[in-house]
Amino acid sequence: MTLVKAQARRAVRSVSRTYGRWTAGSRLAPDFLIVGAQRCGTTSLFKTLSQHPAVLPAVYHKGVHYFDTGYDRGMDWYLGHFPTVRRAESVREQVGVRGVTGESSPYYMFHPLAGERIAKDLPGVRLLVLLRDPVERAYSAHTHEAARGFETEGFERALELEQERIAGERERLLADPTAHSHHFQHNAYLTRGQYVEQLERLESIFGRDRLHVIDADDFFAEPRPAFDAVCDFLGLPHWADISFGKHNARSRSPMDAALRARLEEHFAPYDERLSAWWGRVPSWRR
Repeated sequence: MTLVKAQARRAVRSVSRTYGRWTAGSRLAPDFLIVGAQRCGTTSLFKTLSQHPAVLPAVYHKGVHYFDTGYDRGMDWYLGHFPTVRRAESVREQVGVRGVTGESSPYYMFHPLAGERIAKDLPGVRLLVLLRDPVERAYSAHTHEAARGFETEGFERALELEQERIAGERERLLADPTAHSHHFQHNAYLTRGQYVEQLERLESIFGRDRLHVIDADDFFAEPRPAFDAVCDFLGLPHWADISFGKHNARSRSPMDAALRARLEEHFAPYDERLSAWWGRVPSWRR
């Protein structure tokens, strides 16, 4: 994309968001949020859901990042990203249910304040969570962050630095709601894969019935039953005309076998707790 085109797109988005803020009172609040985990297929699920005629996704981009890094912008700014109530009601004629809307911001699951903020502002929202092998997730996240310029160290060195980088950052974010943490958001490769800790926190805030957890490997291997289960969770009719695909993947070299073994050992106790919490053994431990 040329610089001129990029600037034009940003200008259009700025005007549209301003209009959205002015019309916030007529707009839908999200019915669902895909809250994580990062690099676990959130983009693919969002693009798949967006094909359903009853799903009216957030405009501009899949992730608004309001409840983690944009909360100071205010609720009117946030609602400006979503379609109008009138448009949602017009969906009934085609599908038989009111249209629903949502967004996908995978930092929500990990940010220490996002859960409470979501519960306060969206008391009826439903949360979707995707999980994958945390070893692969960590390696994928490192590749992703390096490609975006948010990581300068190699994978093994970044893992060595992780605890030093994020030490005290969770507490700082809790103490100062306006704070941001580069390392906590972009470089917590192992900690973000300790899924059960995050799920237990979300359950304590929202209850189990408003959480739907999807095994990403199962979703990509057999997408139809996994997608139908998501539709059931969101109260949507099953829809046949859906194209399934894998989006936002990044190529990378194979991981060193010894390093993989060490990481699998690190995650073993967390995966055991996850199995007990979830009531099923995740695909990467079967």
